[in-house]
Amino acid sequence: MSTILPDIEQKRDRLLEILRGYGRVAVAFSAGVDSTVVAKGAQLACGANAVAVTAVSSSLAAGEQELAVEMAAAIGIRHLVVQTQEFSDPNYLQNPVNRCYFCKSELYTRLMELAPTLGVDVLVNGANLDDRGDYRPGMQAASEFQVRSPLIEAEFTKSDVRELARMWGLPVWDKPATPCLSSRIAYGVEVTPERVRRIDAAEQFLRQNLNLRELRVRCETNDLARIELPLEAMTLLASPALRDKIREKLHELGFRYVTLDLDGFRSGSLNAVLPVLQ
Repeated sequence: MSTILPDIEQKRDRLLEILRGYGRVAVAFSAGVDSTVVAKGAQLACGANAVAVTAVSSSLAAGEQELAVEMAAAIGIRHLVVQTQEFSDPNYLQNPVNRCYFCKSELYTRLMELAPTLGVDVLVNGANLDDRGDYRPGMQAASEFQVRSPLIEAEFTKSDVRELARMWGLPVWDKPATPCLSSRIAYGVEVTPERVRRIDAAEQFLRQNLNLRELRVRCETNDLARIELPLEAMTLLASPALRDKIREKLHELGFRYVTLDLDGFRSGSLNAVLPVLQ
């Protein structure tokens, strides 16, 4: 048995105790590993008094809604899919550095509106301790709407969350992070449904042709595509035939320029400009 399991078991028990103490809860559920663990915990702790709510908009990558439906059914938690309207908010479309704040505000507004119908008292998210060390304007929205973060309260790190997901047999335990498609667009470049569709199609094409789980296509100024791959995968593009196939496809999708980022894949790379912008 892993030496960290006793600690994880203690944190699991604490998580269930916290969720049980909330009473009737609605989980903001994306089917990522964090929100899936919270949804599983809510189902165990609260039973019929728990509901998972998945927000759907143009910024959701292909297949994620279907995965959320599948995971909620596997967990056994009541599940609701709602359409959010962040693309109707000019503040969101302008893509400022706090774009995520406007997205989460829209989500939590919808959840608050639905709370009486759903019969819940508390809204919860999947934020963990590691999220506090990154630039997360969505956490400000959570605070303003009094959304609880049970993983933080139970002192879960990201690795703890993945370990508990594995212990619970959740198939997303090793799922790569899947932030919204709008997060691939450089700050200050307008967020549009067409741009996020282009990014989604480009990433799907690359995954299929490179057989990689984790990569990003960033949309920079002048519709430049900046491809981020794991460093060990960059040699795949040494093949002229594959390189030309990718280049032609991304041009076909509407990117004017196609580049490979030699720094490789890293989550949140667009935040590197924040000290300059703030």
